[in-house]
Amino acid sequence: MRVLGVDPGLTRCGIGIVEGAIGKPLALIDVGVILTGIDLPLEQRLLDLDRQLSEWVNLCNPDVIAVERVFSQHNVKTVMGTGQAAGIALLIAAKAGIPVMMHTPSEVKAAITGSGRANKVQVATMVQKLLNLESIPKQVDATDALALAICHIWRGGANAKIAQALAAEKSRLKKLGT
Repeated sequence: MRVLGVDPGLTRCGIGIVEGAIGKPLALIDVGVILTGIDLPLEQRLLDLDRQLSEWVNLCNPDVIAVERVFSQHNVKTVMGTGQAAGIALLIAAKAGIPVMMHTPSEVKAAITGSGRANKVQVATMVQKLLNLESIPKQVDATDALALAICHIWRGGANAKIAQALAAEKSRLKKLGT
């Protein structure tokens, strides 16, 4: 499974593509940060984010896009920009027919480190180890995007297996007439 992780942000949007499956080694495909000019009008920044994120999707051909679920912050301006950037990622996925999964920051931290209260350094260190990287990606937005992709591979894959098992059991029961 190839997952594009998106750590949404209007100024800096982290992007990380990871390939793997439950019980198999993970592989880093690509990582980066999309930047938009703070001096541009909002609509131009969103258009620029749309263009750049679409390029990533077209080049990397992900099976799934994992986006960080926006949560309430004290700074309304920051949460609005994050929500707008997440909306662009969701729209691009919908246009491309790519499934989207959203994961909360604590869900990602728990999947990567074992603790939903892990700090940025702990998450970055585990991403480095899990992907067997020589160094941690420089910008935290990029590391967070990789963590989202890893979280989805592990949790999304497990959720898919559970759904398959439930569907098979439902089919079996239907054949039995119960």
